[in-house]
Amino acid sequence: MNDKYIDRIEAQDLTKEPPTEEPDRQYYFMKKCREIVKKKSEELGRPLTCSLTSFGCQMNARDSEKLAGILEKVGYELTEDENADFVIYNTCTVRDNANQRVYGRLGHLNSLKKKNPHMKIALCGCMMQEPSVIEKIRQSYRFVDLIFGTHNIYKFAELLVNMFETDSMVVDIWEDTDQIVEDLPVERKYSFKSGINIMFGCNNFCSYCIVPYVRGRERSRNPEDILHEIESLVADGVVEVMLLGQNVNSYGKNLEHPMTFAQLLREVEKIEGLQRIRFMTSHPKDLSDELIQVMKESKKICRHLHLPLQSGSTRILNAMNRHYTKEQYLALAEKIRKEIPDIAITTDIIVGFPGEEPCDVDETIDVIRRVQYDNAFTFIYSKRTGTPAAAMENQVPEAVVKEGFDRLLKVVQDTARERVSRLEGQVLDALVEEINEQDESLMTGRLSNNTIVHFKGDKSLIGQIVPVYLKECHGFYYLGEIWR
Repeated sequence: MNDKYIDRIEAQDLTKEPPTEEPDRQYYFMKKCREIVKKKSEELGRPLTCSLTSFGCQMNARDSEKLAGILEKVGYELTEDENADFVIYNTCTVRDNANQRVYGRLGHLNSLKKKNPHMKIALCGCMMQEPSVIEKIRQSYRFVDLIFGTHNIYKFAELLVNMFETDSMVVDIWEDTDQIVEDLPVERKYSFKSGINIMFGCNNFCSYCIVPYVRGRERSRNPEDILHEIESLVADGVVEVMLLGQNVNSYGKNLEHPMTFAQLLREVEKIEGLQRIRFMTSHPKDLSDELIQVMKESKKICRHLHLPLQSGSTRILNAMNRHYTKEQYLALAEKIRKEIPDIAITTDIIVGFPGEEPCDVDETIDVIRRVQYDNAFTFIYSKRTGTPAAAMENQVPEAVVKEGFDRLLKVVQDTARERVSRLEGQVLDALVEEINEQDESLMTGRLSNNTIVHFKGDKSLIGQIVPVYLKECHGFYYLGEIWR
């Protein structure tokens, strides 16, 4: 990674008061933290280690890369071993079982901390934006040293210094913010591809979803800043970017000079050296004809669209506050397929939403058969305290939910398998991402349409886009051969 960050850290003068402007203020605290970490490392006679675990979505993973970048610059060695000097959980709260996982793992950390008194523990992310969670941690998990949320993640270096300088739990939670602070260190998981935040927050308030309450209102980044960041990444070897937002179709509406997401994509496509563009997630209610046209004409935008359905029943969609009907969704999917025949469409589906009946599941199955998804992420409805759906009286019995879920899942798997198998015998470009986890003689690559393919090769191919012959379809992935 470029050492411009180290230069900015070293340029800070700790004999003066911290700057008031961001991100300079954070570089000041990075230098201060660097000195603290160095001193503690000397006392222990070894480098300080840090374990960072992400529990959530792509936005969460991108936030973790930012945290890792700062940790690395202040002198920590990153490790996957939770028996580390500093352990951070970047939490998710979309489903209640995600919260329970964190509480369970905190019990394990408590036993580790008793053996290692200088160990520090931090919690951040969406789960920390819930007041009931903070109260529970204050009462039952008093060994946690630092808690912060989603709105002030850029203050991480400052919060680290606060943590080291006090013996009590540091809690810094903001209800909301209109601030966007970037240009801070990032430690990317992959050298050749990267996520890019183009906006934060959500204004949709789907009745089952906690995200608008924990991520705040929509805030779009200035296009100039986004383009500059992508140009820097390309100069650093990145060939594929994933533009991230809770609903990218809403991008640009609150900018001083509004622009559409489609217009932003046109500008991103002009960046020389960038080979692939992905984005996540699109809300069906405002996916424009302009966006479909830009995708159709583009040589760089990947042939994959994630278009969450959630339910195929108009009655349930209305209760979910999704702002479209079954017929509108089907018409949109048909238009996309007609304009971009080779596109892969994936989706999210919830089974068991309050009031759902078997006939509503039948409606969803009908949409699956008509759209022919390449893949679908199917979920059993999870009651989230604080959302309107959680207060609805007509919760569906577990046995009824399971029966509907099993029926729907079979149709999803059958239609997706058939859809993916249509590629057999073709030669398509794959971005080589990693060595196969099960067989080290194989490499794992990803097609433009997001399908995974495994093939013989060596690690020198990682980060390259290579032509692959799709020899055998195995349900949702392929076995292939490099095409010479």
